[in-house]
Amino acid sequence: MSTKPGQLHPELGFRSCLGILRLADRYGPERLEAAASRAHAMGADSYRSVRSILERGLDRLPEPDAVTPPALTHANVRGAGYYD
Repeated sequence: MSTKPGQLHPELGFRSCLGILRLADRYGPERLEAAASRAHAMGADSYRSVRSILERGLDRLPEPDAVTPPALTHANVRGAGYYD
């Protein structure tokens, strides 16, 4: 089982949090907020992820819509109505 540094001892996450907040000095608070929002939506909640989003300018791109997988149409797929 893999654990993140702040899961067992929350105090260990403070340094990462401070690092993320310091990114606002370089990129500005608006960009940091957009990057943090994007990272949270992806489940990538680390300093490294937020910094990477900012470095690559992904915070400036519109957030992708939720992707809905296409409906399966095949002779072997019965669907929910089959089980009623």
